[in-house]
Amino acid sequence: MLRKEECITLFSTLQQISPREEAEAGDYFETEFEKERLEFLSHQLICNKEAAVWAAKVLYHSAQLYLIRENTEKNIENLIPGFKGTRDISSILSADLSLRFLPQVVAALNTADPEDPIIAMLENILTQFHYSGIGYDLELKNVNWKEELKDSTYRKLYLERIVEKRDYKLAEIPLINKLLTAEFGMHKEAFWRELKTITEDNNENV
Repeated sequence: MLRKEECITLFSTLQQISPREEAEAGDYFETEFEKERLEFLSHQLICNKEAAVWAAKVLYHSAQLYLIRENTEKNIENLIPGFKGTRDISSILSADLSLRFLPQVVAALNTADPEDPIIAMLENILTQFHYSGIGYDLELKNVNWKEELKDSTYRKLYLERIVEKRDYKLAEIPLINKLLTAEFGMHKEAFWRELKTITEDNNENV
């Protein structure tokens, strides 16, 4: 429902997710991944069901915790666990099927209570899977961008989302700025007129 209609049904109590529901969700996300894969035309990338289901559970539980906190303190880490698999392009894009909605949940939690400890937990997840956090203000100082964006398919998707979200903070990182400028070519004014051209010697804009 969230992916199709951009809305989510929340219950008055925390719901247990059964193994059968997890398996069905994994099959659903595999189908959704294949639909999106047709857009970026990469035959080498396959859906990582583990990452997709983990991300969906994180999103679902964080949305539920926006409303329900009774008797949840001791169970928070089980409801919002860290990712235990391998972080690679397939897991990043598979998790993104759900995590792309997570910044909206974090923003809602922040509005309700800026001191909510769950916010830091979710921001840590978005920092690890920062493709899903484009447009949300994350601290990504430790990212090796040359290594991060070495895959051409992932690089293209990453740059496209930066433009879509108008994420100036990322777009003004010198390497990313150079890549964007190359992509825009002579048509920069049409794609993103306000974006500055950054050089390595102009790091104060990063």
